[in-house]
Amino acid sequence: MVTTAPYGTWASPMDARTVAAHDGRPAFVGVVGDEVWWTEPRPDEGGRRALVRRLPDGTRRPVLSAPWNVRSRVLEYGGQPWAGTVTDRGPLVVFSDFADQRLYAHEPDGGAAPRPLTPLSAVGDGLRWVDPVLRPELGEVWCVLEEFTGDRPTDVRRVIAAVPLDGSAAEDRTAVRELSDDRHRFVTGPRISPDGRRAAWIAWDHPQMPWDGTVVMVARITDGGTFEDIRPLVGDLGTDARGDRESGESVAQIEWAADGSLLFVSDLSGWWELQRIDPDPAGDGVVAGRALCPAREEEFGGPLWNVGQRWFLPLDNGTVAVVHGRGATSLGILDPVSGDLVDAAGPWTEWAPTLAVHGSRVVGIAAGPHRSYEIVELDTCTGRARAIACRHVDVLDPAYYPRPHSRTFTGPGGRDVHAHIHPPHSPDHTAPEGELPPFVVWAHGGPTGRAPLVLDLEIAYFTSRGIGVAEVNYGGSTGYGRAYRERLRGQWGVVDVEDCAAVARALADEGTADPARLAIRGGSAGGWTTAASLTTTDLYACGTISYPILDLTGWAGGETHDFESQYLESLVGPLAEVPERYRERSPLHRADRIAAPFLLLQGLDDVICPPAQCERFLAAVAGRGIPHAYLAFPGEGHGFRRANTIIRAVEAELSLYAQAFGFTRGDIPVLELRG
Repeated sequence: MVTTAPYGTWASPMDARTVAAHDGRPAFVGVVGDEVWWTEPRPDEGGRRALVRRLPDGTRRPVLSAPWNVRSRVLEYGGQPWAGTVTDRGPLVVFSDFADQRLYAHEPDGGAAPRPLTPLSAVGDGLRWVDPVLRPELGEVWCVLEEFTGDRPTDVRRVIAAVPLDGSAAEDRTAVRELSDDRHRFVTGPRISPDGRRAAWIAWDHPQMPWDGTVVMVARITDGGTFEDIRPLVGDLGTDARGDRESGESVAQIEWAADGSLLFVSDLSGWWELQRIDPDPAGDGVVAGRALCPAREEEFGGPLWNVGQRWFLPLDNGTVAVVHGRGATSLGILDPVSGDLVDAAGPWTEWAPTLAVHGSRVVGIAAGPHRSYEIVELDTCTGRARAIACRHVDVLDPAYYPRPHSRTFTGPGGRDVHAHIHPPHSPDHTAPEGELPPFVVWAHGGPTGRAPLVLDLEIAYFTSRGIGVAEVNYGGSTGYGRAYRERLRGQWGVVDVEDCAAVARALADEGTADPARLAIRGGSAGGWTTAASLTTTDLYACGTISYPILDLTGWAGGETHDFESQYLESLVGPLAEVPERYRERSPLHRADRIAAPFLLLQGLDDVICPPAQCERFLAAVAGRGIPHAYLAFPGEGHGFRRANTIIRAVEAELSLYAQAFGFTRGDIPVLELRG
């Protein structure tokens, strides 16, 4: 029976506990022998990441029990935290544990506890490791070493290092061999050529981010396992002869092909394209990549937020598995000779940048508008794709899921703005005739990132209660080419704010949303966009600001981690040249303009967007009579991982909307708003 009830008051079986229990997704898939391994979230176990294996008979088994947390803190966003192989004694895995960031070796079939391979350091934030490559023939694991040299977040160096597998470095830092020098601020883990004689890696420097400009470095590997003849091969760091900063060439991933050529994705054409290059050119030594699938105007790569992301992998038969698309992604098999590309069939419209290959099979992680992320295997011989682990299960009747669609709106100056629209939807309820629904604009993080169109139970939590959601891929988002991504250069706090407002206004103008009941929310960079929107426009009735940037000058002055410490040089402009812009755009210095109620959510262990920024913002708002609430969560960092935190945050957000939009709910705690 369908009941008529105002938007926002609808009863829903999707509660906050269900949302929390299914928060996060599997990541970092790999193959060990004949087994598929990956990490997956455990919200009910303190938010740890578990390492899980799928046995050949299809059963799954944890590799490590609690409290082991397989997660690296390199760059704070981490990356590939484990590597595995099979020895004569069974599987061997090397992994980074979140608690102390040491590398550990473990033989899960041997019964012994993991043993440390690397030492602790009392300097700064210590030693961290990511993107490991096992070299059992040398008795080593090669990976990125991030070493803090002082107490400041920017007192850090990164090199490629070799760690002995015998544990001799567990107490002795000098037993770690450094393979690369530290000429570059940032490096990825090494990729070893099929003959074992060459290594390649990606590097970049401040102030560039890896989507601005990178360079591929190559080296010869000596018989003793050292690097020599280190040189750049391809890429552009984006600095001209005078040292001025400009847009470079972003190479996001590299892999060796069986013939000894190097495959890489580069955005020199304006799109991340898959290319091939000979690392040992003849003649005059001039090298140039050859696009393997040119002129498609879609992305075969993406922003390198996590070290070790993989958008492509070569197969034994010479073809290449690729994650590609424009605004959405597919898994395809590319013939690099003919350029033919055949996509896998199935319900998946979004593939994560993590792939593994095993013979003729490709394993990835994928989701769709009505499916959560699951481990998917593609048999390239038959063309059949199937979910093999973390299979999507409807936790409630899918009739309560959103019915989303993607749209392109018109922003200022006639520019395109892409968004995913999730109208209110419930099989049990309809709204009174003539009532327009409230809508919440979701601004994604990054800001160099995007919101994928996939099943999100947090969105379902709101839409099934009669609140619409609009996910806006504002200018600066990835997936639409470099020109779209670079709309935000120098314009952060302007273009993102305008694009979100353009979508909200369009929904209101066309009668899809109630113009008096619009809200905005976001976390991290999305928290910045939310706060900037609330302090520059009266469009929104309220907003939810999560672990945000609120003070540009403070953030650029040492309040964040090294990786993003100069990110604002491109997003806003050089601080030394435009200091007034940093102050003018900061919500902290516009606090007197805020008029809408807001909820501020913050992890107290966040080193990327620290609590100090929230505290200064709250002090600036105090006494102005603006209803607001501040919820701070001990033990949480940048993004919430613990079930209790997620439950509290989701219910508090709904309570804010109930109070701002004028409806009541008796199934959640009332959020106390103070002026």
